[in-house]
Amino acid sequence: MKKISLLIACLWAPLALAAERGEISQLAAADVPRVCDESIARIKTAAHDIEALPLNQASPATVLQPWSASIGTLGEFWWGGDLLANVHPDEKVRQAYEACGLKISAVMNDVMQSAALYQRFKAVKPADAIDAETLKGVLNEFEDKGVSLPPQGRKEAARLFARLDKLQQDFARNVRENKQKLAFSASDLEGVPAETLANFKRDDKGNYLVGFDYPEYLPVMEHAEREEVRRQLYVAYQKRGGRQNIAILQEVSELRKRLATMMGYPSYAAWATRTNMVGKPEVVLDFLAKVKDQVAKVEKQELQELTAEKATHTGDSKAKLERWDLSFYESRLKHSHFQLDQEAVRAQFPTDATINWMMAVTSRLYGVEFRPNPQLPVWHADVKGYDVFDKASGEYVSSFYLDLFPRDGKYKHAAAFSVRQVSTLAGTTPTSSLVTNFSRKGFDEEELETLFHEFGHIMHGVLSKTRYTLNAGTNTKRDFVEAPSQMYEEWSRHPDALKLWNEVCPSCKPIDMVLIGKMNEARQFGQGTKYARQWLYAAYDMALAGPRPQQPLKLWQQMEGATALGYVKGTEFPGAFGHIVGGYAAGYYGYMWSEVLALDMRSAFAGNFMNTDVGMRFRKTILENGSQVPEMDLVRRFLGREPNSEAFFKEITGQRKLVEGTK
Repeated sequence: MKKISLLIACLWAPLALAAERGEISQLAAADVPRVCDESIARIKTAAHDIEALPLNQASPATVLQPWSASIGTLGEFWWGGDLLANVHPDEKVRQAYEACGLKISAVMNDVMQSAALYQRFKAVKPADAIDAETLKGVLNEFEDKGVSLPPQGRKEAARLFARLDKLQQDFARNVRENKQKLAFSASDLEGVPAETLANFKRDDKGNYLVGFDYPEYLPVMEHAEREEVRRQLYVAYQKRGGRQNIAILQEVSELRKRLATMMGYPSYAAWATRTNMVGKPEVVLDFLAKVKDQVAKVEKQELQELTAEKATHTGDSKAKLERWDLSFYESRLKHSHFQLDQEAVRAQFPTDATINWMMAVTSRLYGVEFRPNPQLPVWHADVKGYDVFDKASGEYVSSFYLDLFPRDGKYKHAAAFSVRQVSTLAGTTPTSSLVTNFSRKGFDEEELETLFHEFGHIMHGVLSKTRYTLNAGTNTKRDFVEAPSQMYEEWSRHPDALKLWNEVCPSCKPIDMVLIGKMNEARQFGQGTKYARQWLYAAYDMALAGPRPQQPLKLWQQMEGATALGYVKGTEFPGAFGHIVGGYAAGYYGYMWSEVLALDMRSAFAGNFMNTDVGMRFRKTILENGSQVPEMDLVRRFLGREPNSEAFFKEITGQRKLVEGTK
């Protein structure tokens, strides 16, 4: 069995080099440049070997297989380095991996502009449909990097790509490294649960210090009685990227437009969407128009209900609902109308027991077993490693990490990082890492859903069984990649899955199905504001990537200003909108587009969400195939029919029970 302890012990130095040089301990910051250079030398050698191949000898065995193996080996360092740049507790190590990432990106930009290498891939005659799909993806990557441009154009494109890589790192770092905390007195934080306050740090005056990590920010926004406190924290949070990130986003947008023009496209959106499921931006805009139309009535009603709740709470019949009020009054309304207390939810789902329950649900559904592996070296004491085994055969499948709690310098959101990817030809097994910022004392309703969502990404990565690393796991079209994880969110609250709770933790408080019923009923409230906001994010992304140059902050002020609650003066949300500076540029719509497919696939489990036959079919059809089969073909194969959007639009409009009907 092929395990990865050596791989992780070296913190993703390439395996062969690590073995040759005995680098079994974790890399210090000073060691990263050397191992980085060795990794780069290996990929250059691999590219040169393929370039030297006579065209008539180009085949899957001589081109695709060695290239996939080389990319996989490089990825063990590059992808692992990207993870460590976002999670390692030592700032110098984070910086070293960032610097290495830029060097590797520059080399790969150059490699993917090689006309000789491109011609070898074009000369390959695929042996079957998987080879053909893989070749199509690789050739698109060459074309994305400008291989078809004249020499001077390739040089300019490489310069622009290098600059974009640097700007993306700077943008993410400015958010990740922001350690600002706002000081509030005990009276300022009236309403915030005492057990939450007990976890806050305090200054020398006794004031509580509140930062932007979710376990600090969200409880204050949901419970602080003083509106001015919520306003101050909301504005600071919306500005956490700083003006420097607004300037970065402006430059990023300009550079992308220049690249798209060089490649012969009228906009970055047209260039970026051409290889996605949608094919062109017009399809996106049509989809977003339908979402906006469908959700408008629901959002309007919810805002009216929240405004009424504020009027009742404040005693001011003319009270105006503000953006910093949403979480507070939604929490109050859910408590008063649905008798739902998120602290009661958190008490029902303590951290360790919930993780074990989620794994038990996943284990049974997909026919796998998770075993803790304390021998896997980690980058922080909070991190835990696990191995995955197939239940039927007992064979080792993969490994993953859980890094669940916030700390300074760590990635501030929730994400699944791919570290090592599978190739059945090369005999490599996958590894992923789940990175989140949860509370240590348990999960509320939203965190529970996020946990299952992100673990869905992990399963997509570690249960993959693709021929080539190039198609492995979450290496899918951007507007499909969220679908498996979005589908899995339902298991966080479904009674069929919750039946396993007492079996997993007999000493825990039994699941209160009345509480679960309140959670599921209350969840429907807020769908209108949620999807209206998602529409705004996606529409803003598409406008910024459109044919007309835009100033990011001015455009945001105009677009948010046109919504029901308007723009909050002084806020700078685009400066923290990391998705569109990173991989989701002209692709944020993909969250909702993927959800159309996710909810349709979820319907296959109707009647029994723990149906192991359907779960295994999902594993074999969707999770194992990555993108080696066109994604829509996989969905059709799983459903046994053409997919449709009925479940999605029912989710955002039709399923919701009006609050008045539940009193």
